[in-house]
Amino acid sequence: MATEDADGRGVARLRERPLTLIARAAGSRAQVAAKLARLVTAFTSLASKRALDARLERLAALGYVETAPTRLQLVVGSIDMLRFWITPAADEYYRERGIDFGFHQVLRVLEEPASMVDPTGFLTDRDVIIDHLLQVTHANPAYDLQLLESHQEGLEALVEQVRAAIAGTHPKIASLRATVEDASYHARLLRYAEDYVRDRTTPPPVRSNVAGSERWAKIEATFGTLPAAMRYFQKMPTTALGAARHVMTVRTFPTALAEPAGDGRA
Repeated sequence: MATEDADGRGVARLRERPLTLIARAAGSRAQVAAKLARLVTAFTSLASKRALDARLERLAALGYVETAPTRLQLVVGSIDMLRFWITPAADEYYRERGIDFGFHQVLRVLEEPASMVDPTGFLTDRDVIIDHLLQVTHANPAYDLQLLESHQEGLEALVEQVRAAIAGTHPKIASLRATVEDASYHARLLRYAEDYVRDRTTPPPVRSNVAGSERWAKIEATFGTLPAAMRYFQKMPTTALGAARHVMTVRTFPTALAEPAGDGRA
C-alpha cells in the first residue's frame, strides 16, 4: 500500500499544472468514449419511473426509506441538498486548500461526467457512484455507502476499487489523481468501508471543514445520511406551485426542517 503525505500536498491535483490536470482528468480516447456512453445512460435513467421506484423499494427493504418521497419532492430536496450542503461546504473546503472551485468542477466533469447528473444518486450506476466517492474528498461518505447497499455487491466493489486506487492499479487512477485533493483520503475511505461492512453503525470520516463545525452541524445531520436526507425530502412541497415557491423564496437552509445535530446517523 502506497504511503501518502499527511497534508495532501503530494497529490497531483495540488502540484500539477492546469493543462496537465485537464489531460489527466479527460483520459484516453477510449476512456472518453466510455464516459460519454455512461453519460447518455445516466440521462436516460433520469426519465425512468420504473427504475426510480425499484431503487426506492430496495432502499425501503434495507430500512433507509420509511415513506418514499414523490419525484417532485426528490427534485426539490436535491436542489436544497446541492445549494445548502454539497456546494457551499465544498467551496469552503476548497478555499481552505487554495483550490479554485470552478476549475475543480471542470476537472470533475472531465473525470466522470455521469457522476454529476443525478444529485441523489438513486438512478446512478454502481460504478459511477464508486467513481464519485473516489474522485473527491467527501464531507460525509455515509450517504453514498448506504446507497451502494442497494446495488448488487455494491460495498464489496467499493472496497475492491478503493484498494486498487491506493495501490495505483485502478483503471482510472490517472484521472482520479487529477481530482482527489487529499492524499490520505482514499486510505480513510477504505478503513471506513471495511469497518462499515462489519458494522453499519461505524462513524463516518467527516471532512475537516465540517467536523466539529457549528455552521454545518444540523446541515450535515440532515444530508449526511440517506435516512435523514429522505426524511427531509418528504417534507418538501408536493405540488409544482409549492415547489417553485420553495425554490424561489427559501434562500437559506430551513433549520425548522433539519435533523437534530448528531441524530442523523440512522
